[in-house]
Amino acid sequence: MKKILVVDDEEAIRLLYREELTEAGYDVDVAQDGAEALRKLEQAQPDLMTIDLRMPGMDGIELLSRVRAMHRELPIVISTAYGDLRSEFGTWASDAYVTKSADLQELKSKIAELLK
Repeated sequence: MKKILVVDDEEAIRLLYREELTEAGYDVDVAQDGAEALRKLEQAQPDLMTIDLRMPGMDGIELLSRVRAMHRELPIVISTAYGDLRSEFGTWASDAYVTKSADLQELKSKIAELLK
């Protein structure tokens, strides 16, 4: 079973993603910020990460940069409410960029595509 680490500061999003992605057949762990994500990354060794961009403390772009420095091949999906940040240079290191929506079909499709 493929493991996904969901990083988002909003508890409701973490719960929604955990529920939906678990139903889709993934083993899902969550982190509420970048620091927790870095700790869990080494423990859980996920097959893919989703990262929110706007988080207190370490933002998603800094987290993305740190993860890429350690795990170059790990697929990373940026999942954010800010579609306008897609063109920001720091997001280019991600494998996919998905704007948050109540419908998680786009996110699930990107994850399935990256994990095949």
